[in-house]
Amino acid sequence: MWDASKCDLCGDCLVNCRYAGYDRDKAIAEITLLMEGKDAEILSKCTTCMACSGYCPTGADPSDLIFKMQEKIGTCPIVVVGKPAREALVRAFEGGEDPEQLIPGESDKPALSLDAFRFDNFPEGTFDSQLFKGMTIVRGGEYNSLAGYVHMGGASFVEKYGQRVLDNLAKLGKDIVYIHNEGFVLAHVKANEYGFKVPFKYMHLFEYLRNYLRDHKKDITKLGKKVAYQANCGTRWIPEYDAFLDEIFELVGVERPNRKYERLDAVCCTAPLIYTNRELAVDIQKKNFEDAIACGVDAIITSCPVCYGVFRRPSLQFNLPNIFITDLCRIALGEKPWPEGSR
Repeated sequence: MWDASKCDLCGDCLVNCRYAGYDRDKAIAEITLLMEGKDAEILSKCTTCMACSGYCPTGADPSDLIFKMQEKIGTCPIVVVGKPAREALVRAFEGGEDPEQLIPGESDKPALSLDAFRFDNFPEGTFDSQLFKGMTIVRGGEYNSLAGYVHMGGASFVEKYGQRVLDNLAKLGKDIVYIHNEGFVLAHVKANEYGFKVPFKYMHLFEYLRNYLRDHKKDITKLGKKVAYQANCGTRWIPEYDAFLDEIFELVGVERPNRKYERLDAVCCTAPLIYTNRELAVDIQKKNFEDAIACGVDAIITSCPVCYGVFRRPSLQFNLPNIFITDLCRIALGEKPWPEGSR
């Protein structure tokens, strides 16, 4: 959450933004305008990737300030394009237009939250996998985590509806495994910021997969591949969970080489840009895939259904397989083969 008392106006947040192109004086001027509650150019240039908060040396969380000001001003491209999605969310919570889905599982197994995502947003066979056997699965309606609406001009939705979502999940009477970062963020980060009660135990997908692979080491065939990882923007809220991903890669036998667009310096998949600045989106995707290929990787790994969907086109264009993190585990466990025709 934005904390003005921590901001020393150093400008690092926006100097390091690869989409804005600001020098230090311009960066400081932009942040100053936002702190004064005024419109600023950065509101239109921002891709909502949250890298600026990672670059902030004092932990002031400038991305949260930007998101709130984007919603307040209401004229930047991301907010305009995101209006139908925001209106649909309000109808779901106020009018029940997005009915919840619940597939009951075994009584002793946790529930898997898909957030707002549909089943077909994930690779075919994901929920038939041994990874999730016997788990209750929930999605839609008031199981929607809300945190991702910062990418659509809906920064206030978490504060407005967040406790309702957590209470709804609590009614399941189960531990919750979040398949998407931003669902986990509601329980793990935003609940602390807004004082929400989280009356259940919860776990991030990475930790769950790490634990499953540890328990099934005898079933794993080491893959012997190099992979690039496309970080979901939501991981900016929880950078410490990257350690679980590193262990997953070690367990399945893949190497994650250092590259330009990696970890703190990762670039957005470009989903928020596709309908607002397609030329920039294509350029970022090109640089991202070329950077991965230059490191000799055999595939690019995604952990967000949005990133996974966005990367289908460049994956074909650059002949670099786009593998969802659960499919990477399934390949190592012998459930499915490595993609044919890959590099």
